[in-house]
Amino acid sequence: MYQPPSFREPRTEVMHDLIEAFPLATLVTAGADGPFATHLPVVLDRAAGPLGTLRGHVARANPHHRLATAAPALVLFRGPDAYVSPSLYPSKADHGRVVPTWNYIAVHAYGPLAFVDDPAFVLGVVEALTRRFEGGRAQPWAVDDAPREYVDALARAVVGVELPIARLEGKWKMSQNRDARDAAGVAEGLAGSTDAVEREVARIVAERLAARGAATGEGPERS
Repeated sequence: MYQPPSFREPRTEVMHDLIEAFPLATLVTAGADGPFATHLPVVLDRAAGPLGTLRGHVARANPHHRLATAAPALVLFRGPDAYVSPSLYPSKADHGRVVPTWNYIAVHAYGPLAFVDDPAFVLGVVEALTRRFEGGRAQPWAVDDAPREYVDALARAVVGVELPIARLEGKWKMSQNRDARDAAGVAEGLAGSTDAVEREVARIVAERLAARGAATGEGPERS
């Protein structure tokens, strides 16, 4: 992934937080017929390996699992994103040399991919996914709520996915390439949006701007 230094996020724990907050992944591998992608929710085991391990499952009918075990793979995660209008930059009034852009967050995880054709492994993944996404509900559903023969039949219809993460890349493109005054304009402008995702982008832009100011002493009033 292209990572200008101002957008690069090197902290593993920050990238892990993003993966857990946005767990619908895009799994990409390359084969004889070119790239193949599957969208699937995953759980992250932070303690399994230096950078953690991703686990999920795909339908047995999905041809993706016929790829060779331990094939190199890329798993993509996306966080909040928003269009940024040049009208949000105060510098537009100064010189007009501004253009539209897009703010976004992305994490790329790389590693050897294994498809695990083992009902016990699959059941463990399903239970982990269920605990992860049902845990906050007032009346959480559990795998044991379904008839055992039904669960066993479904487990035979899917194949497990496991990827020990060998490399992580994080990109937080949140107006860090703009001066503090323009970045503050983006945060203020998006904060007034009726769109919740745009307001979240505004919060992250402001957070990154504050961190920049703490590190460099740069602030909107100095730009």
